[in-house]
Amino acid sequence: MLSIAWEKRFMQTAYTVLIMLMLVGVSRLIGRVIPLPLPLVQIGAGALLAWPTLGLHVALDPELFLFLFLPPLLFSDGWRMPKRELWRLRGPILTLAVGLVLFTVVAAGYFIHWLLPSIPLPVAFALAAVLSPTDAVAVSAISQNRLPTPLMHMLQGEALMNDASGLVTFKFALAAAVTGVFSLANASLTFVLVAVGGLATGVALSWLVGRLRSWMIARGWDDPATHVVFMLLLPFAAYVLAERLGASGILSAVAAGMMQSWLDLLPRQTSTRLLNRSVWSLLEFAFNGLIFLLLGLQLPDIIKAVASQETSMWPTLLYRCLDVVAIYMVLLVLRFIWVQSTWRVSGLLRRWRGKGELTLVPTARSCWLLTVGGVRGR
Repeated sequence: MLSIAWEKRFMQTAYTVLIMLMLVGVSRLIGRVIPLPLPLVQIGAGALLAWPTLGLHVALDPELFLFLFLPPLLFSDGWRMPKRELWRLRGPILTLAVGLVLFTVVAAGYFIHWLLPSIPLPVAFALAAVLSPTDAVAVSAISQNRLPTPLMHMLQGEALMNDASGLVTFKFALAAAVTGVFSLANASLTFVLVAVGGLATGVALSWLVGRLRSWMIARGWDDPATHVVFMLLLPFAAYVLAERLGASGILSAVAAGMMQSWLDLLPRQTSTRLLNRSVWSLLEFAFNGLIFLLLGLQLPDIIKAVASQETSMWPTLLYRCLDVVAIYMVLLVLRFIWVQSTWRVSGLLRRWRGKGELTLVPTARSCWLLTVGGVRGR
């Protein structure tokens, strides 16, 4: 009986995966007809599938979700990110990835506490820490290179780097909510250790894998499939190793991708490179689609969870939606204030030092694009 039950469960899981993969392909075709970003189409398709009439339900384990989807996608983003542009824009990227996160956590935390007094202030700070970082996967999927190139590089760099500051802030806000104790010195030290440790872990592991591949090729072990398998496993290994060491697994995966793209400039066989790019293109397409479908599949359960605590569903749902809109608008305003202020200050400092104007002129349009382009994927 146990074997039969396990077999049915396995088959049901297999059918669900196949249905979702088919939907990823179909949604791409629908996205060409409907004038909406593809991720929004996929979220809507997932929500439609999860509605009681169709009844497709997928229980989402956050830890499993993070482990399966984020490392390869962030590794790929790090691989494609232009290293020269990342270094040239390091100042704006760091102010967005660190300064903006801390500014948003404090200001948005107080606003959430004021809007919803039942939420204690430390918990409001923790919620703001979850909402403050932008999402690298969402930024890449929704923008689809339609923004000006310098803005796109700033958003991608910010989204790849700001998870460390968001995670550390969340950790200490949560600890303050539980224990009532907060230490700025400990938080600052932890942030440095988490960020630097994640970057160092990813770079070191990626370098070792690169040396291993070079050693294999020098001895004639140049089967393309073997090298591609190593590359597929690398982001997962970087993520797990960094997390085990107490560092940022997300930054480790990003750093591994950046390091590997630099190592890939070394001579490589054409067949291996072509196969590697083809496999990663397919993986990105499938995983990006599955992420947004899974998010859509969770919407009905989220609505039920929100409404289950109240006697009337629709008024409660309306009020919670208004709260979400209000918080999101405040996040946008805070982001615009930070972008506008830091951009102006940077321009003044550059002129004072005699370095000339910024590469991208800080017009109101560019500030708003940088503000709205900071997609929240949490």
